[in-house]
Amino acid sequence: MIAYVSGRVAAVVPDGAVVEVGGVGLQVQCTPTTLSGLRVGQPTHLPTSLIVREDSLTLYGFADDDERAVFELLQTASGVGPRVAQAMLAVHPPDELRRAVATEDLTALMRVPGVGRKGAQRIVLELKDKLGSPIGLGAASGRGTRAPTGWREQVHGALLGLGYAGREADDAVAALPDTPPGETAEVGELLRTALRSLARV
Repeated sequence: MIAYVSGRVAAVVPDGAVVEVGGVGLQVQCTPTTLSGLRVGQPTHLPTSLIVREDSLTLYGFADDDERAVFELLQTASGVGPRVAQAMLAVHPPDELRRAVATEDLTALMRVPGVGRKGAQRIVLELKDKLGSPIGLGAASGRGTRAPTGWREQVHGALLGLGYAGREADDAVAALPDTPPGETAEVGELLRTALRSLARV
């Protein structure tokens, strides 16, 4: 079990990062929101979960211990593997997943790619007593919090951290829709929208 990796961020790509630890580059799979907090050349500390298969060893990295714990709990549900668990965390922060399961919000769960109605029902049935109640959205670490101001700067910085040129980041952020007054922007979702627009160029 590799509990965490701590070292310099050597590279960031849309689905993960390479962290240099003791002269060795470890590839870590991360959600877009986790990646948005990483910067090439800067130190990082990522709690991790190692998934062992016959033909592969895959290391998943997380913003905090709570996200890792939810990732591992999600996989105890029938039909939920590491990729679906990561996709669920890419769409919903840990507390939003707890809330969706606790309130049996199938619509929210079905927003996750690869999760249909039956899968959502199974997740609710099998995890309702395991995930527990929401502990306060982003209370422990700020993970998954919604930012009423400065979201354009956060998305722009994340794109630069992913290796995009300044002009590309400028154009992608400029193409994002404005957030109506009084509403909040989900930075992770906005980052995913920006990445999709860049992929189409």
